Amino acid sequence: MNEFIYILTHGRRLQGAVKELSIEELEQVQEKLNGIIEKRKEKQLEQEKLEKEKLEKLAAIKKQMEEAGLNVEDLQALSSDTNKKVGKKRPIKFKLVDSNGEEHLWTGIGRMPRVYKEALDSGKSLDDYAIN
Repeated sequence: MNEFIYILTHGRRLQGAVKELSIEELEQVQEKLNGIIEKRKEKQLEQEKLEKEKLEKLAAIKKQMEEAGLNVEDLQALSSDTNKKVGKKRPIKFKLVDSNGEEHLWTGIGRMPRVYKEALDSGKSLDDYAIN
């Protein structure tokens, strides 16, 4: 591809590359290139139009904010508050003290810890470890 662009953008190399083409073929190439150029110009104008509309919308929003007595920091503070959604910790429902004196706390949600499982297998009840 780089070689194609190199030939296309250098006059003498382009002349050498197309010397065997007829005038009709050259005119067809010219029409295709003109079509590509027109599409590219239309696309660029559309992009510029969208950018202009975006800037106009931003200006209108800024004006509305000024009329309402707000500034950008107010919006940033609002978004930072909503992003800090920290869920409540689940309350601990069970407490087991093993033979070593270590406390094992469990919310009762999720997989049962091994120490609780062993205690239940030895005949204890989960109600024995419930925190009221």
